[in-house]
Amino acid sequence: MAQAAQRQTSLFATDGKPHPLQDTLAGVTLVLGVLAFVSAWFPSLHLLSSWTGLVGILTGGYGQFISETTRERFVLILGLGASAAGFFLGMAHGGLFGGLIG
Repeated sequence: MAQAAQRQTSLFATDGKPHPLQDTLAGVTLVLGVLAFVSAWFPSLHLLSSWTGLVGILTGGYGQFISETTRERFVLILGLGASAAGFFLGMAHGGLFGGLIG
């Protein structure tokens, strides 16, 4: 007897439906968050950490707004937390325009 094989459409889709936009936003938010968090530990990279943190926060916020599964939200929260930490440390080290304006 042949069993119906369930095809997993996504790593984050627990409902069996494809969610390409939500998965992309979750991945981008996580990558931006890691980049912002790591670069925030080097004060000379405050422009990189503050801008990637800000974009990661905005991307993660929109991703949370349209996410459909718990796994997507979990990855988004990890990325949002790292983005926020990188953003705040980047702001403390010189900000978005530190040294470029004024």
